[in-house]
Amino acid sequence: MGTARNSPSMWVRLPRPACALLGLVAWLGLGVLFPAKAAESRPVVVELPLHDTIQPISAAYLKRGLRHAAEIHAQAVLVELGTPGGLLTSTRAMVTAIEKSEVPVIVYVAPSGSRAASAGFFILESADVAAMAPGTNTGASHPILEGEKMDPILKTKIENDAMAFLRSYVSRRGRNVQAAQDAVLNSKSYTDREALNLKLIDAISPDIPTLLDHLNGTTVTRFSGAKQVLHTQDADVEVMPPSTRERILGALTDPNLAVILLILGGLLIYMEFNAPGTIVPGALGTLLVLISLFALNLLPLEYTAVGFLIGAVVLFVLDIKFTTHGILGLAAIGCLVFGLLTLVNGPIPEMRVQLGTALGAGIGFGLITIFLTTIALRARRNKVQTGGEALLGTIAIAQTALNPNGQVLVRGELWQAHSREAVAAGESVLIRDRKGLLLEVERDARGS
Repeated sequence: MGTARNSPSMWVRLPRPACALLGLVAWLGLGVLFPAKAAESRPVVVELPLHDTIQPISAAYLKRGLRHAAEIHAQAVLVELGTPGGLLTSTRAMVTAIEKSEVPVIVYVAPSGSRAASAGFFILESADVAAMAPGTNTGASHPILEGEKMDPILKTKIENDAMAFLRSYVSRRGRNVQAAQDAVLNSKSYTDREALNLKLIDAISPDIPTLLDHLNGTTVTRFSGAKQVLHTQDADVEVMPPSTRERILGALTDPNLAVILLILGGLLIYMEFNAPGTIVPGALGTLLVLISLFALNLLPLEYTAVGFLIGAVVLFVLDIKFTTHGILGLAAIGCLVFGLLTLVNGPIPEMRVQLGTALGAGIGFGLITIFLTTIALRARRNKVQTGGEALLGTIAIAQTALNPNGQVLVRGELWQAHSREAVAAGESVLIRDRKGLLLEVERDARGS
């Protein structure tokens, strides 16, 4: 069959103005149904405020933030850092997480007056982009082994290990290796301007919006060697605060709080032993002790200090058993204070028990223990004031002649009594023993 060339057409040719109007309506309709690409592609930067010591909780917080940024395909993660330092093990974990991050990491020492000291310097240098606010400083990263003095060989080994760790990524980031090593070997500290001039950081910026605008269009070299362009202009900054769990655990990593909880828990348990059956002090004390032990498990412990604490408990027990006129009690307090003071031996003062806390907790616990022990011992030594035993040693009046048995009146009660010698009615007798309902008495020499 041939084609019907002269059949009516299915299309109607419209005038040009009508076509333009129809196109405009269609474009507006699509704009309503499908939001503009520009709005969809607005960059997002995840901000992680980190103003604390470097310990396992801060490392977990950083890792969680990096995972979240990767999930939402953020342009970058910005860590606002301010720290006196912390544990080298946690620092290594955080540096490794930054190196493996799917999203570029900007570490920004801020606000003005903050510092990235010790472990903070390691974290700053590991970032894809290192920046500082005016009036901040960094460095002073000489490693310390849990606050102890090290012998020369161990000191050299730890220094070399720390410098090798720092060199492993500083050189790949294109920063000044020699200046970075000086911060470790010679404990040098740098201002923001000195760090920039020495090529330890990439930028100085007064605030986050200015920093993001400055970094827009910058090409960064990731740790893997890949190149990536940052698009951070007018970025939506999503602040990811620590979770409730991280805030609670972060507070518990304060060794002073952990020690106070331990002492309070110990006192409550001691109160339970002194007043059995009260339940609440024992239950609450056990809870506080367990929380304290959990917190101390997150910190570097000095196990010789644990020995001092055990010794203090032993001395308190011996002080109860033997009459030492408080000598053992004072020795126990001394062991307790020294043990608490050296219990947590972190690399920086902020991660150690302060002297005031150790003195207050140790002396307070010791004095309260001695006071409660003294009261308990006095109560044991006092004559029983209730029951039949309370009659022993008291004076009774013979109501009938005791020859050898009869009745006596004591405290308004009539008792059957037995006397080895004859006692006339009306005479005073002294109660020496009780056998069931029968009192053993003798004539009161003072009344004769």
